[in-house]
Amino acid sequence: MGLQAQEGLLTTSVRVLVATAVPVERDAVARAFAGPVREVPLPAVTLHRLQGPGHDLIAAGVGPALAAASTACALTAAALDGTPYDLVVSAGIAGGFPPAAPVGSLVVADEITAADLGAETGDGFLPVTELGFGTVTHSPPEPLVRGIAAAIGAPTGTVLTVSTVTGTAARADALRARHPRALAEAMEGFGVAEAAAAHGVPVLEMRAVSNPVGPRDRAAWRIGDALAALTEGFGKLAPVLEGWNPHEL
Repeated sequence: MGLQAQEGLLTTSVRVLVATAVPVERDAVARAFAGPVREVPLPAVTLHRLQGPGHDLIAAGVGPALAAASTACALTAAALDGTPYDLVVSAGIAGGFPPAAPVGSLVVADEITAADLGAETGDGFLPVTELGFGTVTHSPPEPLVRGIAAAIGAPTGTVLTVSTVTGTAARADALRARHPRALAEAMEGFGVAEAAAAHGVPVLEMRAVSNPVGPRDRAAWRIGDALAALTEGFGKLAPVLEGWNPHEL
């Protein structure tokens, strides 16, 4: 395994599928790499294939269900083609829990957790695991998380997946109380992780913070800064992937 230089593009022999929610996030990731992008239509999603081996990008859609379906489509197509992926990365912008994840910063998940998958009871929220079925958390490979966090200068912690974006201080406080290690919330990571797990492929989640979790104040959002941070972060991943063996989890 090693780095390969091809017409200005730095790639690795690790095949990576990057799933973002929307095209603007996908394009921010693509800007981290040199060379053209080729579109590869699949039945439910279009791959954006970076020049050279190893990196495919998809705009998987908003929310855990569509993100899971789109990611599963790409994973299945690769497996049937005899070129399975070694890693799936859920990436994009997110709300950050201050002060640990300020606007403009990057975070890396060591736990990808579905924050609202469960039941509300008179005694509070119960995740599905406490109801006796399912899972609510996927854990990315620890050596890879550690290496990427060091390379991009980001903290590690829980990234929450929600179906409804937090818009009040009360809900932000409730999430923080249930998940004290939470750094950020987004809407796709758990769905992407579920699809990856079904294929036996490791998953990673990296997010750039565009706004604080809590009351919605669009004037305070810094989406452009977050997208720029996402591009910069992906530009530092190749050396880490070069030294990572996907068969040693």
